[in-house]
Amino acid sequence: MFRPDQLIRLAAAHSWLICRILFALYLCVLTVMDIRRKRLNLAFLLSGFLLVAAGIFAARQIHPLLLLTGGGVGLVFFVTSKVTGEAFGYGDSLLILIMGSFLGFWDILSLLTAAFLLAAVFSAVMLVESTFGRKTAFPFVPFLAIAYTGGMIFGMY
Repeated sequence: MFRPDQLIRLAAAHSWLICRILFALYLCVLTVMDIRRKRLNLAFLLSGFLLVAAGIFAARQIHPLLLLTGGGVGLVFFVTSKVTGEAFGYGDSLLILIMGSFLGFWDILSLLTAAFLLAAVFSAVMLVESTFGRKTAFPFVPFLAIAYTGGMIFGMY
């Protein structure tokens, strides 16, 4: 059995891993929310900034400018949401801002590439099966969660 001081040292030594796992769980809850209700709870979504703060204080070697520019990618998506009349939802944009602030610029770009690729394959399959029409909306958070989890498993994040 571990003593409390040993647990604290163990948690401190693996703080970034713990943050990544908690972030994956956070994304899983958001995925269920997005699939079931097609809406994200704003209070829960904003709680992701606590994980961002924890990630900043974890023993991680990343330049703060990369974290800021990663969050800036989310701001680009906010503008996209506004211009397209929320064809890409504000909740998705806020989540991308949180994820970018958590991962950094280069990692959020690779994650978004994977997520959009997964969404494109899903859309193509649904169009071929005539399940979707060209204007059908579907939740995007599951693709972000799959891309994040896959990247985490393969050691990218």
